[in-house]
Amino acid sequence: MVENTKVGLEDLKAAVKSQATSAKSTSATAAPAESAGPVLPKIDAQGRSYATGKRKNAIARVWIKPGTGKVIVNGREGPVYFARPVLQMMIRQPFEASNRAGQFDVWCTVVGGGLSGQAGALKHGISRALIAFEPDLRSVLKQGGFLTRDSRVVERKKYGQAKARRRYQFSKR
Repeated sequence: MVENTKVGLEDLKAAVKSQATSAKSTSATAAPAESAGPVLPKIDAQGRSYATGKRKNAIARVWIKPGTGKVIVNGREGPVYFARPVLQMMIRQPFEASNRAGQFDVWCTVVGGGLSGQAGALKHGISRALIAFEPDLRSVLKQGGFLTRDSRVVERKKYGQAKARRRYQFSKR
């Protein structure tokens, strides 16, 4: 009878060990699911959210905060800096898609590229800053295509050619 208890005790120890290892493996896989709770907004001490937007060679550093819809670009009013109506419409698109028109003030610095690239970079930065302020807007802005960085850039000029793809005129004689 003593032998039966020894075998039973060893079986019990083995069962406990296997349960412990299976519990460790399930807790390792369950840990990421537990941490995937609600996404919290990223707001600094001044009540602003920051994001960077890019397009072509332009980079826009964007801060948004609740306000009246005023846009300041490199220290100048938005309509003064981006005089063309098409560029002003591009900047408003993320706000209109998320039904937040006139609810946020935008302050940004833009460098590089031309006005069209800068407006595209500002649109990208505003979209990302809106998500930092209100993470629930991600699905709306993602469907509108505002979160995708437009990766098209100017192709470089190759040596032995007039431009990026244009070759010098060929002369047979």
